[in-house]
Amino acid sequence: MTQQILQPKGWAAPRGYANGIAADGRVIFVAGQVGWNARGEFESDDLVAQIEQALSNVVAVLHAGGAGPEHLVRLTWYVTDKAAYVDRRKDIGAVYRRVIGRHYPAMTLVVVAGLLEDGALVEIEATAVVPKA
Repeated sequence: MTQQILQPKGWAAPRGYANGIAADGRVIFVAGQVGWNARGEFESDDLVAQIEQALSNVVAVLHAGGAGPEHLVRLTWYVTDKAAYVDRRKDIGAVYRRVIGRHYPAMTLVVVAGLLEDGALVEIEATAVVPKA
């Protein structure tokens, strides 16, 4: 796959995300994944644990489509508690690197009043581009 990070000249380096990505290939869209297990059950009410599970769920869907974390071009995160996210950034970064690696696609974080699934603290949707065969 051809993937190019788009960073406008003169802009400060982004923190943990790319300002833009250009890519060629087959596109995979991953619906919002919350922090529950394969049975649809939350195992934790901890934000970091739910983020780890949600990211793992994204990776599982990618694998079902013949892709991996390195093919991600966009992630959108929805969190219910901005203060909790900010307070736990180091832990979140460690979980991100453990599940996704050191690949940083274009990312957006949105703080929301709530999520559809009771108990969900985070929901993450993704777009990936897989190389053409």
